Amino acid sequence: MTVHTAEQLAHEQRRYLQVFAWLAALTALEIGAIYMPISTFAIGLILVILAGTKATLVALFYMHLAVEKRTLAYIALTPALLCVFLVFMLLPDLGAITRALAHSQPPVAAETHD
Repeated sequence: MTVHTAEQLAHEQRRYLQVFAWLAALTALEIGAIYMPISTFAIGLILVILAGTKATLVALFYMHLAVEKRTLAYIALTPALLCVFLVFMLLPDLGAITRALAHSQPPVAAETHD
């Protein structure tokens, strides 16, 4: 078991607080991005980029992937890359379903007989 000096512990604590400050600032940017007078697509893109940045900070510093071997980082990134790949693979189907539903006739209400 490794014994850390007081200086090393203070450095680690300072790093955790810096990452926390960055996460708080990015969260404030996310909240501010919602109220920006731009298209909803641009707002969504900004929010996804900010969320990805926050997830990266958490993984690197709070999950200690910054000091781990690269193999572990690849193992951690694989599900994220797979998720992005699957989302892009399913987007054409989502668009086709949306177009089909938008152009279909609404169901006719059945008349009741007395």
